[in-house]
Amino acid sequence: MPGALPLGDPAPADGVLPASTAEGAGGRDFGVYLHVPFCRVRCGYCDFNTYTATELRGVSQSEYAGHAVREVRFAREALERSGVPAREVSTVFFGGGTPTLLPPDDLGAMLGAVRDAWGIAADAEVTTEANPDSVDADDLRRLADAGFTRVSFGMQSAVPSVLATLERTHDPERIPLVVRWAREAGLQVSLDLIYGTPGETLDNWARSLDAALACEPDHVSAYALIVEPGTKLARQIHSGVVAEPDDDLEADMYELAEARLGSAGYGWYEVSNWATDDAHRSRHNLAYWLGHDWWGVGPGAHSHVGGVRWWNVKHPAAYAQRVLAGESPAAGRETLDAETRRVERVLLLTRIREGLSTAELTDAGRRSVAGLIADGLVDAKAALAGSVVLTLRGRLLADAVVRRLLAEE
Repeated sequence: MPGALPLGDPAPADGVLPASTAEGAGGRDFGVYLHVPFCRVRCGYCDFNTYTATELRGVSQSEYAGHAVREVRFAREALERSGVPAREVSTVFFGGGTPTLLPPDDLGAMLGAVRDAWGIAADAEVTTEANPDSVDADDLRRLADAGFTRVSFGMQSAVPSVLATLERTHDPERIPLVVRWAREAGLQVSLDLIYGTPGETLDNWARSLDAALACEPDHVSAYALIVEPGTKLARQIHSGVVAEPDDDLEADMYELAEARLGSAGYGWYEVSNWATDDAHRSRHNLAYWLGHDWWGVGPGAHSHVGGVRWWNVKHPAAYAQRVLAGESPAAGRETLDAETRRVERVLLLTRIREGLSTAELTDAGRRSVAGLIADGLVDAKAALAGSVVLTLRGRLLADAVVRRLLAEE
């Protein structure tokens, strides 16, 4: 049997987008995501597009920043050729992988390319992810000097046994140190946590929450562990080496997170994210949920401009070959029709604190709101004002809420 057909439509080598992408662009924010696909080790739960040194097959990490810079320049030209008006970049996010495996000068060069291509707004949010053992005080100072404003540390847990199950290699006692260094450099700080790891208890989770709060970060993300097919963790669970995550325990952990974080002054603004105030919300991630425009740089990175979505080739070698040839690294793309865009808005906007306007729903969807209120899943006061806003119970059952909002009679 021949190989599966590629997803989406072919992407043109010149990167030119349909004329429709220029419509209303001035009213949408523009962000840039830069993917750095390198990790020292591959964590057993991770299915991101990342590579360790032994998997690179001749691709050099030292050359990567130059390849990313080439794509940034290509992006500017492609948007100009598409008639999309130039906009200053409002958010920049370096993700991975572990971006800080690259030297600060390389990350600074990539950020400088974004600045040269479009300009970066004076109040822009510029974030890099970092593992706690991948930076020191000097690295963080140099990143701040290059224009970074925010760092998101992959803390995951404060419990060594939980970190070992996740195959995270950092020492949890290093977290307060790197947070202090980031503060001294003038950077905002976010801590990323994972709950529901096999073998993790509610007391373990409470310990991690308390340790995170003791660092007084500006922002906390807490994600339920998802066992992705094809990962080492999925194989371990299938073979009985580790237990499958417990949905009821995960719900208890989420409620504990809301209680501890709320008591400490953190407000939820998206199902898995809390901040000390609105100024410290992740503006880059909010742009995804609000359907704004972004260009994703790097192997496997996804982009979205004006209802057109595309994704790059995954392997760094194939990516380098494309950008060195002056061609688009996109592997495929799709133009979202009006109904698909509406459905995606329902999926995304129900996750945020401001909620979803009931005007986005079909008649059947609007009729379902009363039942969702009766079941304690949607806030009644917000619904009277014309918005679907999840209650705490609704956040636990967000997927079920969305299914009911989208169901057609």
